[in-house]
Amino acid sequence: MLFSEIYCVYFNTVAVILCEVMNGPITEKRILQIVNEKAFSESMLTILPAIKNEEWLVMNRQLQTPVKHKPQMPLTILQKRWMKSLLTDPRVSLFNVDITGLENIDPLFVYDDFVFFDRYTDGDPYEDEGYIATFKMILRALKEKRRIHIKYRNRRNFQMQAQYIPYKLEYSSKDDKFRLETAGGRYSAYVNVARIDECELLEPYSESEQLPPRRKDCRLTFVLKDERSALDRVMLHFSDCRKETRRLDNGRYQVHLWYEAQDETEILIRILSFGPLLCVTAPDGFIRLIRNRLEMQTSLKK
Repeated sequence: MLFSEIYCVYFNTVAVILCEVMNGPITEKRILQIVNEKAFSESMLTILPAIKNEEWLVMNRQLQTPVKHKPQMPLTILQKRWMKSLLTDPRVSLFNVDITGLENIDPLFVYDDFVFFDRYTDGDPYEDEGYIATFKMILRALKEKRRIHIKYRNRRNFQMQAQYIPYKLEYSSKDDKFRLETAGGRYSAYVNVARIDECELLEPYSESEQLPPRRKDCRLTFVLKDERSALDRVMLHFSDCRKETRRLDNGRYQVHLWYEAQDETEILIRILSFGPLLCVTAPDGFIRLIRNRLEMQTSLKK
């Protein structure tokens, strides 16, 4: 919303149209095609009439333009301050971000201005040089399609080592951690980046070897009482999961939710965050997890 009045979608769409006009004649059909690609579906009801009626004075009725130079969109001070704010996020150090032109810009805010109340406090050490080197090595392996050999500590803190085909990096906002998903095996294997002690690049692999990892999916069912916009919040909160929703009665909804077995703890925490508005009805194993979690929390208060 910070930039909608500066470089809105209409501005960008008309800029593309003007660039094409300067390269040669343009038709109404082509203008409508550009509007459909660059703007909203209903924008064709506004942009083309405004151009043809010369309301915006950028083109005449013959679809010609008096503009001599192609539109440029230099960054405003507001945009630069926004970008500088993003650079205060410690995760930016994991990527080779070019900050040229932002050296003397004051940020709108800094990362420390935010207080996160819904995540663990033992997130990854993003400013640790060893962690940064490992992360960049994994990124390089992904880009160059190369195997890696890693030494890491498992959940029980036992030293492990293996060769993997890196498939993708995932980030958990609840855990504030990155993890590496691997391919080529029977099931996908996950390794937390912070648990990797050594990482070595190996030889490239062929496209046929990078089979998408098979995931072990789980399903749970819960009944939701739609109070305080609970339905909207659930749909947004679990937008990364496959769902089936059925309306029952008296403002209640039944939801089937699919998730990866690896994410069970995170899903449990997200379910509990809705309190009494949400009641899990299946499976029994997940219900036991909820009871155990609540008993553990109760014992901590004593």
